Amino acid sequence: MSYSDRKKAIKIVFTILMGVISILMIIPFVWMLSASFKPDNEIFSFPIAWIPKKVTLTNYNRVWNSNVPFTTFFMNSVKVTTLSVIGEVFTSALAAYAFAKIKFKGRELIFLIYLSTLAFPNQMMLIPRFVVFREIGIYNTHLALILPGMFTAFGTFLLRQFFMSVPEELCESGKVDGASHLVIFLRIMIPLAIPAFSALIIFQFVSSWNEYESALVYIRDKRLATIPLGLNFFKDENSTSYGAIMAASVCSLIPIFTVFLIFQKQFVAGIATTGMKE
Repeated sequence: MSYSDRKKAIKIVFTILMGVISILMIIPFVWMLSASFKPDNEIFSFPIAWIPKKVTLTNYNRVWNSNVPFTTFFMNSVKVTTLSVIGEVFTSALAAYAFAKIKFKGRELIFLIYLSTLAFPNQMMLIPRFVVFREIGIYNTHLALILPGMFTAFGTFLLRQFFMSVPEELCESGKVDGASHLVIFLRIMIPLAIPAFSALIIFQFVSSWNEYESALVYIRDKRLATIPLGLNFFKDENSTSYGAIMAASVCSLIPIFTVFLIFQKQFVAGIATTGMKE
């Protein structure tokens, strides 16, 4: 077998393998979508009926029109996620530009220390943040969920790698024309970094939208609950409405799919170019 034939065979095997893995990852979502249109007594029937015998919208009606304020949970998630994403993009872009294009003493060491915070799991920070938030008076408010998402080392690292790929000559030409770092950042870096921003927006949106542990620890008022925390209200001491939970989960995925479709092309370009060297 020639080299080209082996290369083609490897590509075929790899494609089949990726296809199988993709199908395995999609199965839970298909089951969730199917279960959202079934009565509770049919959800866990075996063998699985992927297509409901009798399609019902009762679960969706229960989600949006029951005593559980799912609309409030949905709007709370939109608020928290939107502000977290905006803050994350703003702070990460400024920090990334400084670490990538501004030379100052100890820059690499400071960035290394900042990057090392990624090694600490989020669970480790829950209690310290709880104490701080309670002392400054933002416990049981949406600020307790928004602020941690606005400052992350991951966003700074992602954008820094992109900014480092921008030729230094562009910045130097701006300096020759008398442009300050702020002007270079706004007029040169920002337009070039749209793909990287799109990738960061998607990552941060998904992370903030699905955040459960922080909401569980920092939020006590039912009216302030986000969707991941609000799903708990579809169960009580005696029963759990799995159909309503599946329907609510399907509804909660719509914004994520929408954001991904909007930024899909820029996201792919951002992943492809982030980290490239000059």
